[in-house]
Amino acid sequence: MDGATTVRLEGNVYASWSGAARGDLRPGGPSHADGSPLAAFAADVAAATTTRVDEVVWVTQVHGRAVAEAGAALLPTGLDGRPGCRNIGTADAVVAMDPGVALCILTADCGPLALASPEGIFAAVHAGWRGLLDGIVEATVGQMRARGATDIVGAIGPCIHVECYEFATSDLDLAVSGYGEELRGCTTDGRPALDLVAGMQAAMRACGVQAVDGADVCTSCGGGYYSHRARHDTGRQALLVWMGSPGSEA
Repeated sequence: MDGATTVRLEGNVYASWSGAARGDLRPGGPSHADGSPLAAFAADVAAATTTRVDEVVWVTQVHGRAVAEAGAALLPTGLDGRPGCRNIGTADAVVAMDPGVALCILTADCGPLALASPEGIFAAVHAGWRGLLDGIVEATVGQMRARGATDIVGAIGPCIHVECYEFATSDLDLAVSGYGEELRGCTTDGRPALDLVAGMQAAMRACGVQAVDGADVCTSCGGGYYSHRARHDTGRQALLVWMGSPGSEA
């Protein structure tokens, strides 16, 4: 589908990352307080995968390690028959196990990570560097395992890559102390840099999550994405993670 990268994660769980071509998808943003562009995106990716999304659940992100849980859809009909959009509070990850609910994370350089297990337990994670070091990936995986998830897979979407992510030496040392020297890199002009992708991969390995293909592109230099670091963009692209209804197929 134009303006998005969509993958099948595990079983009937899908993930889709929007690009700037879909516009600013923040619910409650200045141009669409009703959240309709996000709802339209969810409807489009559901149609493209022959699945159903009744409601999009999103959180107010704060670069921490809190994980919210989404129950069954409460707003099955939104504007013009599109999915409803509901904020469920402050967190940096959302876990669910009900079909029809799409979990939303919004980014413009931070890492949008999609997780899923064969049991149909799935999650969307906002992994900025502060949340990464605070353990947001491990906290989310822990919540999934507490609900019965076994062999979890994870896919990383568009985020800022090491060649564009100049980083203060003191903060870089802190990141390396948590996840290893693979997080230490250089920008294209030789300045100290953080490898956020390597950090997410290290966090996944540490808690037994298998990495699978997502959308491997840099938001800063890859083109077609919002980047706060590179261009001071205020718009946000979305990650949606959802499970198709039983029996639905791509």
